[in-house]
Amino acid sequence: MLTQSKKEFIEFMLSANVLRFGHFVTKSGRNTQYFVNTGNYKTGAQLARLGSYYAQLVKDTVGGDFEAMFGPAYKGIPLVTTTAAALADRYEIDKPYFFNRKEAKDHGEKGCLVGYQPQSGDRLLIIEDVITAGTAVRESMEILSACDGVKVTDMFISVNRCEVGKTPGKTAVMEVRDEYGIQLHALITVQDIHEYLKTRDEYREVLPLMEAYMRQYCVFE
Repeated sequence: MLTQSKKEFIEFMLSANVLRFGHFVTKSGRNTQYFVNTGNYKTGAQLARLGSYYAQLVKDTVGGDFEAMFGPAYKGIPLVTTTAAALADRYEIDKPYFFNRKEAKDHGEKGCLVGYQPQSGDRLLIIEDVITAGTAVRESMEILSACDGVKVTDMFISVNRCEVGKTPGKTAVMEVRDEYGIQLHALITVQDIHEYLKTRDEYREVLPLMEAYMRQYCVFE
C-alpha cells in the first residue's frame, strides 16, 4: 500500500535524482527501466533527511536491540553514518557503526574494518541501499563472517526491487533470509514505485516497460 510517508520518500528520491527512469544495467546484469543510485545524494540536507527515514525504520522494527551497524563500502558508508546520527539525535539510540575498506591497510592500524570493532555475541545490522540479486549482501556477509561470534539479524535498505535471485521462484531477499537468517526491511518496494507512477501522467510511457520488467524478474510474496 502506497502510504503518504512512502509517497514522500519516493518524491524525495526523485528530487535528488536518486530514483531515475530510462535504460540501465543493474549489478546483476539485467536491463532495467528504473535505477536507484544513492551516490547521487550530494548535500548535508539530503543526507540528514535520508538518515531520518532509515532511523525511523530501525527504531520501529528493532528499536535499540542491537550492538552496532555496518555500512558496506562504498555507498553504505554515508548511509550507516547518517542513520547512526539520526538514531542518536531523534531517538536517543546511540549505537556505534563501522564500515569496510575495499583493500586492507598494511600500515598503521591494519585491517579492513574502520570504526567499531565487532565483539563476540554482538547483534549487528546492515545498512545498504538496494537489493537486486543479493550479490552485495553476500559480499557483506563474507566480511562479517570473519568476525567471530557475531550475528547479523537485520538489514535495512531504501528499495526492495523484489527480483528473483539465483533460485527460480525466490527473490534475492527470500534467499538471504533462508541462507543467513537475516530479516530485510525496506523503506519502499518496487510495488510502491509502480503505484506511485500510476498517479502521475508524466510517467505513463514508463509504466508498460516497468510492468514488463516486473513480470519477467519480480516475485511477490
